[in-house]
Amino acid sequence: MQQIERTLSASNIDALTENFYASLASIGESIRGKTGVPLFIALKREKLVGSPYPEVSLFEAANRIMSDLVILKGIAGLLQNNLFPFSSYTVEFGNEDENGFDIRALSGTSSLVGEAFNVAPSFFQSKKGAALKKLRRDGANATYRILMFNDDAVSPHYSPKQEVGLYHIFVGVESGHVQVKPNPSLVRTPVGASQF
Repeated sequence: MQQIERTLSASNIDALTENFYASLASIGESIRGKTGVPLFIALKREKLVGSPYPEVSLFEAANRIMSDLVILKGIAGLLQNNLFPFSSYTVEFGNEDENGFDIRALSGTSSLVGEAFNVAPSFFQSKKGAALKKLRRDGANATYRILMFNDDAVSPHYSPKQEVGLYHIFVGVESGHVQVKPNPSLVRTPVGASQF
């Protein structure tokens, strides 16, 4: 991915998101006028020029970009609503794997780890299962664990099973609407645990 800031805060999230959208403006020119087999070959094999992910196919770039949008919109919602006690979040875009998790935050003794993805409804359960397994195995010591995903991957009535310290972040990629279940401000803090 082209160089972009990985620490997102209230002071830079809007500019980073605007720049990200600007980098998407020319994507799709390479398939203009193509139909049938040539279209599929272009989608799956032709390498993009420009965009946040040059030198990958449009198909691969689309997967990465949609997950990046979940992260950008989701973190913007968390920062705007102050749902967790963090003023910044360190993220990984695309298929990066430098920090062990897609999202990390630290403030005093509180820590957060998270996984983020954008997926079709038909793949939601398997993607969710793999992310939860990783969060439970590698993120057990974090104060907060989050699973962030596109809200159209589930039905509007979907209610995740509650687990202490685990939050599901539903992100409207187009609307920017963010919903957290359970809402951290409504969760009772166990005696002796730190409050935010």
